[in-house]
Amino acid sequence: MTLVVVSNRVARAKPNEPMTGGLAAALLPVVEKSGAIWVGSSGRVRDGLLREPLTEIESLGKGALATLDLPAAHYGGYYEGFANSALWPALHSRPDLIRVSQEDYESYREVNRFMARALMRFSRADTTFWVQDYHFLALGADLRALGVQRPIGFFLHTPWPPDAIISGVPHHRELIEAMLAYDLIGFQTEEDCENFASYLVSEFGMAVTNGMVRSSQGLTRLAAFPIGIDVEGFAAQAARAVAHPDVSRLRKSLHGERLAIGVDRVDYSKGLVNRIGAFDCLFEMRPDLKRTLSFLQIATPSRGAIEAYSNLQKELAKLVTDVNGRHGEVDWTPIRYLNKGYSQTVLAGFYRAADVAVVTPLHDGMNLVAKEYVAAQNPADPGVLVLSKFAGAASELTTALIVNPHDVESMARTLAMAFAMPAPERRMRWEAMMTKLRCGNIQHWFESFLATLESTHEISHNSGEEALPVEKAVGQSGSVLQFKSASSALH
Repeated sequence: MTLVVVSNRVARAKPNEPMTGGLAAALLPVVEKSGAIWVGSSGRVRDGLLREPLTEIESLGKGALATLDLPAAHYGGYYEGFANSALWPALHSRPDLIRVSQEDYESYREVNRFMARALMRFSRADTTFWVQDYHFLALGADLRALGVQRPIGFFLHTPWPPDAIISGVPHHRELIEAMLAYDLIGFQTEEDCENFASYLVSEFGMAVTNGMVRSSQGLTRLAAFPIGIDVEGFAAQAARAVAHPDVSRLRKSLHGERLAIGVDRVDYSKGLVNRIGAFDCLFEMRPDLKRTLSFLQIATPSRGAIEAYSNLQKELAKLVTDVNGRHGEVDWTPIRYLNKGYSQTVLAGFYRAADVAVVTPLHDGMNLVAKEYVAAQNPADPGVLVLSKFAGAASELTTALIVNPHDVESMARTLAMAFAMPAPERRMRWEAMMTKLRCGNIQHWFESFLATLESTHEISHNSGEEALPVEKAVGQSGSVLQFKSASSALH
């Protein structure tokens, strides 16, 4: 099998450069090790028709990275428009923030069709396509329209909301009908999967049986595949990163203070306003904790051209200034707020240095920062994870301190509890979380999705065969998947 992975953005293994996000960081190790071809945007746009859309192909471990310029006439409407001003707010249960035009939707569809045409370069008799995330909901249908009959899977890295919310997206019926061209649609949690199935029942009157639905486009399986991380690799990286100059500087700057850390893009789904408010509340409730701890929030700017994001950036800057003005001293800053990204190596070292991680999104598909923080800890003296009940990771990391990010006072009390937690309890909670992470690591996610995709495609081409439950399709010990190397697939 030749595997082609498709996403809006791709990652390169450059240890000193900031990572571009959870999806990129998660996919990087499996593409490097599997021999897959990873296709995505180059980050550039071009005017006019592109005779040869692929602009660059480079090796990525055993795999390859193929990037292409996107059409300038449609990029804004596709990315800042429909993808991030209609789909993103709806998927994160903020339909009040939907701002979109008919032209944006047409651009979104055109970029999906453009990507489908570019992918035909890799279409062989043994090619399997695996499409990632909300930027390409319709890509499977566009590939089918070009004659692709091989397996095509889709994985959504965000949540999937209830019917009443997703139905606020213009053209939602057309888009979701297009999604049924995929053999397998994967979600982060069972709740997301159930919400999608509920939409199919209520909007289309379709029957969903054992996670399978039959439409005019064939058979589609719906299933949850919680994404993991490279647990052992990240743990080793964190241990090495202790000696990194940035990590050493952070440790020296503490002067005996204990440290909490948050790492997020500046996004309204991340709960940053409430999180900073919780520290404000903590210092009001517990003035004895002043000068004993501080909070480092790394907040990487994103999508600044979208009004909701630029407004949030301003609100956060003012809030941090107000909190520091009320509680800070000439030699102590309670909130350290940095608007820039760091490499994965440096972040791993920061996580290991922090006594507490605060991961409190209002709504998140999984949130790999939570998993990375746990993996980065010193086993002899692990830190405490404070985790939102609305992050997908909360269904796995049940021994974290689970909070409601809308209840700021309760979060403040939980933060105080986290800093006061004795070492034996910290180790007990950490060991339980590490067991979960090892069982559901990134390799397990990768192999179980692809094994289920292959089995579902076989079923859909053999209508007389009974639909298999997901666990039987995957097998009790996963599957051994055979891939052709990227270099052979490119020739």
